[in-house]
Order: sequence, then C-alpha cells, then structure tokens
Amino acid sequence: MDPTSRIVLLTIFFVSMALVVLSRFYVFFEQLYALKYRKPFFLNAIPFKKKLSPFQLRLLNEEFAFYRNLDKRDQDIFQHRLAHFIAEKQFIGRQGLQPNERMKTLIGATAVMLTFGFRKYSIGLIETIIIYPRQYHSKVNETYHKGEVNPNLKVIVFSWEDFEHGYHVGDDNLNVGIHEFGHAIHLNAFGNKDTSSVIFKQGFQDLITYLKLNASIRQSLIQSKYFRAYAYTNHYEFFAVLLESLIETPRAFKKQFPELYRLMQKTMNFYFAGY
Repeated sequence: MDPTSRIVLLTIFFVSMALVVLSRFYVFFEQLYALKYRKPFFLNAIPFKKKLSPFQLRLLNEEFAFYRNLDKRDQDIFQHRLAHFIAEKQFIGRQGLQPNERMKTLIGATAVMLTFGFRKYSIGLIETIIIYPRQYHSKVNETYHKGEVNPNLKVIVFSWEDFEHGYHVGDDNLNVGIHEFGHAIHLNAFGNKDTSSVIFKQGFQDLITYLKLNASIRQSLIQSKYFRAYAYTNHYEFFAVLLESLIETPRAFKKQFPELYRLMQKTMNFYFAGY
C-alpha cells in the first residue's frame, strides 16, 4: 500500500473512532441532562419540514384547541409532526368504514399533542390504526370496546363515534383517544431507552413513589371522585385517566392535586399554553 493510501485509511479510521466516542459521550451527557432537568437537551431538529393540506390546517384551527393555543413556531412544528405521523402509520377501517382525511388528522393530532414534549414523538409501538364506526366486539375478553391497544400486533383501535364524542364533550375527563394513546405511550416508553422514554419512566416512578409515601393523598384522590373509579384498576389505567384529566381540565386538576399535576407535567414534559 502506498503512503498516500495509508494516510487516507488512517485518517478515516481515526475520524470514525472520534465520531463513535463523541456520539457515546453525547448519549451519556444527554441522559444525565434529561434526568436532572426532565427534558431532552434539544427537542426538535427538522431539516425538511412536511406540510399539511389546507383542509387539515383549517380542521386544526377550527377543532383542535391545543393547536390554536400554540405560538407560530410551535404550530409549524406541530404541523410537521402531524404530517410525519400520518404518513408513517397505516389507517384501516372496519365494518365498511373508510378512513378519511378528517379521521386521520384528528387521530394523529391527538397522538402528536400528547407527545409534543418528546423528541421521539411517533410512538413506534404503534404501526397500524384501526377505526370502527362505533363500539365493536373484542375477542380478547368477549365484550364491546370503545378502544384498545395491542402491543403484540402494534395496533391501536378506536370506535370513531366514541373518539369524536371525546372531543365534542371536552371537559368531562372522558376521551378515548387520549386514554388509548396514553396506554400506547406508557408501553412504548417502558420498551425503549431513548431520552424521552427515560424521562417518562423516571417521572412515572416519581409519581408512583409520591402516592405510595402519601396515604392521605391516596385517600383524597378516592374521596374527591375527581378521577373516575376505573383509574384505580392498575397503574396503566391510573396513568391514562390522569392524562385525560391533565388535557381536558388542567385548572381543576392543578387546583385539587397540585403536586400530582406537577409530576404529570414532568413525566410528559408538558409545559405549553393553557397548562
């Protein structure tokens, strides 16, 4: 091998090694940063912005309050994330339903809203979104469902009638879209090691520890009836119900249980207008 080729190969080798070392150092640094400040070192990097259709933009402005309350910069990020989410997922209708642009936009916007404080926001656990016209019979437990998550099949399922109802009545802390995506986010985080998942897992553990150490708060939760009884089924349902309340009635949540509210915000890195 001639001297020039040897120098070129050595240069490539040392540059590659340097990049590996730097990338590992960055991962280590950001993990420490995330655990201390409960947010990623950076949240968005969008080299090529995806765009929504005029219909989708009008729909967001008319029917999605979270989007309307964002500033212009965050609205642009929301649009990109939503376009990316819709393009990445497969939407399938059942019982004669054909998923249309309205359905895809509102379902996708729900997921993007909930993960707006995450850097990895597309919920990799979910690849397919199945939509029924109304409540459907599930073979899992032989009952009628409004929605469910199947992590083994990477599927989330919704009754469109009940999904829409969740947004038409926006202050009853009952929203099947938020609830089921809450399950998907929870399961996805505990199966991954990215920065947003690390933040979520630490925040969720802090939340559970807080409740374990404060028996009076646990009693207050039950006696207040602010959270419906279904919340106390297990940790997954508890989180999903809290998430519905965080989104739909943040002022009431914060007033009644300020520390629990703060812990939910930290878990989701959720610090946006109206919250």
